[in-house]
Amino acid sequence: MPSLIDIRRRVRSVRNMEQLTKAMKMVSAAKLRRAQDRALAARPYSKMLQQMLANVAEAAAESPDAGGHPLLAVRPEKNILLVVITADMGKAGGFNANLIKLAQRFVDEHKQNRLSFELVGRKGRDYFRKRSAKIVGEHTDIFRHMKFEDAEEIAQAIIERFSNAEVDSVYLFVNEFKSVMSPHLAAERMLPLEVPKARSQADYIYEQKPDELLGSLLPRYVKVQIYRALLESIAAEHAARMTAMDAASSNASDVIEKLTLYMNRVRQASITREIIEIVGGAAALG
Repeated sequence: MPSLIDIRRRVRSVRNMEQLTKAMKMVSAAKLRRAQDRALAARPYSKMLQQMLANVAEAAAESPDAGGHPLLAVRPEKNILLVVITADMGKAGGFNANLIKLAQRFVDEHKQNRLSFELVGRKGRDYFRKRSAKIVGEHTDIFRHMKFEDAEEIAQAIIERFSNAEVDSVYLFVNEFKSVMSPHLAAERMLPLEVPKARSQADYIYEQKPDELLGSLLPRYVKVQIYRALLESIAAEHAARMTAMDAASSNASDVIEKLTLYMNRVRQASITREIIEIVGGAAALG
């Protein structure tokens, strides 16, 4: 049976841990609000750009001198690039582990292909580096002060590899922000681009040739998609960490309550034993 000193030390340790998890929860809650606002603000822009791309692509298809853009080239999938966006830090529940499992499942299903990785975040980088994966690009420590230029740099490297036929397709793996309680694991093919069908029946007049306009819009669309994915991942990470730290704080409170109850029982048993010894000694003397 542990002594009272050991139990008190354990209670003090768990209480310190509880204070730490509560502080981390508050920090994540404060960061979540800003990250959520940025992620939600990027969605309408991405949607409008997608609609514009559809309209321009429809006009470009009717152009007599239209040519195929490199980002639309469909080739047999022999070389596949995986863009995996994880976090730099842990303590966020299954945020990183679930996404890595999804990417690993894709790897196991495509062993016949030549796979390469563009990794964003330290957790994904460490995982695939230990497994000797072919890492062609890694980006860490960009989430603290993430800018559009960071997404542009990542997207430009992806565009160049696909345009030069170094890879035949690009798949994106990311945690999208759905709600505070449950992020959404997303795995989708980024390249070659599938241009959506235009919904608007309006007849636009283009000052620039539609095929030239399409050529400038496609790289921009890829960059915006990467930027939006990074924003979604940041918001989902803070939400997952806030939820995990809240659960950890609740568990710490339960442990403290059980240890305190156990400590009181041990102390009561110790007092009872001492009383019995005193009474027994007095009876022996009498």
